[in-house]
Amino acid sequence: MIRHVRPADHAAVRTILNLAFDRPHEGDIVDRLRADGDIIFELVEEEAGNITGHVAFSRLWADSQNLYAALGPLSVHPALQGTGTGGRLTKIGCETARDFGAHAVLVVGHPKYYPRFGFSADAAKTLTCPYSGLPAFMALALEEGALDAPVTVAYPDAFGG
Repeated sequence: MIRHVRPADHAAVRTILNLAFDRPHEGDIVDRLRADGDIIFELVEEEAGNITGHVAFSRLWADSQNLYAALGPLSVHPALQGTGTGGRLTKIGCETARDFGAHAVLVVGHPKYYPRFGFSADAAKTLTCPYSGLPAFMALALEEGALDAPVTVAYPDAFGG
């Protein structure tokens, strides 16, 4: 079952983040995004009462009237990586981002993973930010034309810039 995160889930989400990345950095990012009010929404996948995966979507600042969202971090319990949890969270997360009014979603992630969901570095070429030009910086338009014009975006401070 995929659902929105509740405050009671925060400790379990932190555990999944630490296990998935084998370090506390991504958990610190999520904690700071929450504290700064930059989270648009978070989703978890739950199986038999246990949280098995998590994804966060945060707001980006842009010199545009369109809303741009950042996907990440995405984490899956190591024992379940490769079983589809991350894919389900990504797909439902992007659909939910559209429901929240996002025109496009940006990600800094594995260049071989995210293209299967429609993300591409080519789609991000009109965007200017500290990650521009990196193969890991990709975008997915949720609304037609959302990535046609040049836009400068800024990530929340939690991401380090």
